[in-house]
Amino acid sequence: MSISPQATSPRATAASAPPHLAIVLFSLAMGGFAIGTTEFASMSLLPFFAADLRVDEPTAGHAISAYALGVVLGAPLIAVLGARFARRTQFLVLMAVFALGNALTALAPGFGWMIAARFLAGLPHGAYFGIAALVAASLVPQHRRSRAIGQVMLGLTGATIIGVPLANLVGQTVGWRASFGLVSLLALLTVLLCALFAPRDQAGRSDPLRELDALRSGRVWITLAIGAIGFGGMFAVYTYLATTLIEVTKVSPAVIPFFLAVFGVGATLGNLFVPRFADRALMPTAGVILLFSAVALLVFPLAAGNPWLLAIDIFAIGAGVSLGAILQTRLMDVAGDAQALAAALNHSAFNTANALGPFLGGLAIREGLGWTSTGPVGAALALLGFLIWIVASRAGSAPVQITSELDAAPLKNAAARPSPPLAPDDQSRSASHRDPVA
Repeated sequence: MSISPQATSPRATAASAPPHLAIVLFSLAMGGFAIGTTEFASMSLLPFFAADLRVDEPTAGHAISAYALGVVLGAPLIAVLGARFARRTQFLVLMAVFALGNALTALAPGFGWMIAARFLAGLPHGAYFGIAALVAASLVPQHRRSRAIGQVMLGLTGATIIGVPLANLVGQTVGWRASFGLVSLLALLTVLLCALFAPRDQAGRSDPLRELDALRSGRVWITLAIGAIGFGGMFAVYTYLATTLIEVTKVSPAVIPFFLAVFGVGATLGNLFVPRFADRALMPTAGVILLFSAVALLVFPLAAGNPWLLAIDIFAIGAGVSLGAILQTRLMDVAGDAQALAAALNHSAFNTANALGPFLGGLAIREGLGWTSTGPVGAALALLGFLIWIVASRAGSAPVQITSELDAAPLKNAAARPSPPLAPDDQSRSASHRDPVA
């Protein structure tokens, strides 16, 4: 897979952006909205499908783990196997499989079938976000990559504001199966939008073995470690937030969706504004976000007794989600030719954090430290992520310019011969060269 030098070079101008850039980013973000809805809503729907499938809630939690396992395994596997396929083809197929997995979840006759369906639904998750991030970055100049990736990630964070409460409402009024059916419809809508508006590109020319070269890079592993550890703090608090609100803050269960939405607003605004700073100073911004998250998590036990202070703190914790887009850009800089694999592994790291944070937070709770102990546990993870960030910063990196095998001319002449951000599949049509969103 390759990124056009025209798309990633600072010399690229606004005129080189495709005329339907906003629609393309919206289409890609819709996939993130569907994925975010099923990932976070499944936690709130756990009591409902546990009762219906006649398993206890701890056992029902294995369905959440099955989805996360699908993400962790599917992201690198699909990235390597799909190295020779066009990106557009890949994310259309991935969203179709995601739609199938959620439809099978809705129709699962028993818990075993649901486990299998959740694993299937998780497989496309990381690979989709990885490819979507590469497509978004290829459509804008290099100095706007973090911003474009953040806009794609808005679908994921926006799901915590709209998709999750909606799925929970549908689950309570119609049934949990209808919620997963809704996610399947959202995925099919994404397939339609991307089929209509996503740029057409040639089949990938990357060697699958070359994609595996990313695993040899220490800078890639360090960047992934920042996410896998540093992100864990947010999940440590979010997983037990509902119970903390009831047991410590003493609010009615009816207002829990409000606090979940506050978290989503913080995450969404973080993805809107923080990447603007990252485009100017990538790694310094990542370090600031990790320290900011550590402080917000440390404040959590102090704010938990007051609902208004807690809402402010939850908003701040949510803003830390913007770290994902920053690390995605960092991986693009250090991964060399293995862009697809590195981008997908970012979401494997994210889901590793999704497992690590709740596990450590649960240990603290079981040891009798209280529901708010998840805050200090999360802060410790954020600070550990910051220590890894220090190592990564000292390692340094220069933005990697990935050139296409079709680009025989020297890079210095790239500006003189216009090319679309993603090469069209029919080079004989000059119109395709003028309009990258064919």
